[in-house]
Amino acid sequence: MKLLVSACLVGCPCRYDGRAFENEILKALVRKGLAVAVCPEISGGLSIPRPKAEIVGGTGDDVLSGHAKILNEWGEDVTPHFLIGAFKVLDIALREGTRYAVFKDKSPSCGVYRIYDGSFTGKICEGRGVTTAILRKYSISLFSNEQIR
Repeated sequence: MKLLVSACLVGCPCRYDGRAFENEILKALVRKGLAVAVCPEISGGLSIPRPKAEIVGGTGDDVLSGHAKILNEWGEDVTPHFLIGAFKVLDIALREGTRYAVFKDKSPSCGVYRIYDGSFTGKICEGRGVTTAILRKYSISLFSNEQIR
């Protein structure tokens, strides 16, 4: 059983702006083969760098139910990319027997507790991203990068 972690948290420059974060604890787990780094947005076919994207009209759960969309800052609907990536990550989680995941909060894919509100003004609201929403439906326990220091 392996832990899933957001790839950007272990140094992969896969964020929308081509940047990464480096959590040494998570990075060590990946190096030891105890964790698998994933980026749903790249898995869904999005490029690096790419325009910012936010969930408009709800949360990741609402995207899964078809009641919200993910738009980029240019107004393009990128929901299909996020859904494809979320299901690819779910497939990895099921194949690896994953029960736990650590993801980057505030992301429209990986937000665990908080996401941007869809206004592209930097305002944050409670809610999950689309990938974490689907992982939760499969009883995978989720932790935010902000809980791992």
